[in-house]
Amino acid sequence: MMRIGQLAAATETNVETIRYYERVGLLLSPDRTVANYRMYGERHVRRLSFIRHCRHLDMSLDEIRVLLPFLDAPQRACEEVNTILDTHIGHVSQRIHELRLLEDQLRTLRAQCTEEGDAARCGILAGLAQCGSSVSPRLNSSHLTQVHKARESSD
Repeated sequence: MMRIGQLAAATETNVETIRYYERVGLLLSPDRTVANYRMYGERHVRRLSFIRHCRHLDMSLDEIRVLLPFLDAPQRACEEVNTILDTHIGHVSQRIHELRLLEDQLRTLRAQCTEEGDAARCGILAGLAQCGSSVSPRLNSSHLTQVHKARESSD
C-alpha cells in the first residue's frame, strides 16, 4: 500500500491530477487509514498508468471512461474498443490536416517579412493585424474544443 505522493511518483502523475481523476470517477476511491490518509494499491497503479497512457495518446476523458470497463472486465468482447480507437484515429487525422493548414498559413505569413528591421514595416505584424483575412482563416478545431475540452483541468 502507498500514499498519494508515492502513487504520484510511481506513475509520474501530479497529485492534483490523481485527486481529479478520483473526483470524476476514473480512478477508484482508495481505502483510507484511521488518520484518513488515502492508501493506494497495485490496482490503482495499473489503472492510473492505463489512464496516463491513454492521455499520452491524446484520448479524451470520455473516451477513457468508455474504455475502463473493458480493463475491468477483460472477458468482454472488444468491438466497442475498436470503434473508439477508429474514431480517435479519425480525430488525430483531422488534427494533422488542421496542423498542416496552420503550417501553410504560418509559412505564408513568414514569407511576408521584408527583413528591413523596423516594426512599422513588418509584413508579419501587418498580416497578423488583418483579422479575418485570407492569411489566417480560422481552422476547424472542433476536435480540440469538443473532445478534449477537459484536458486543461486534468493534466
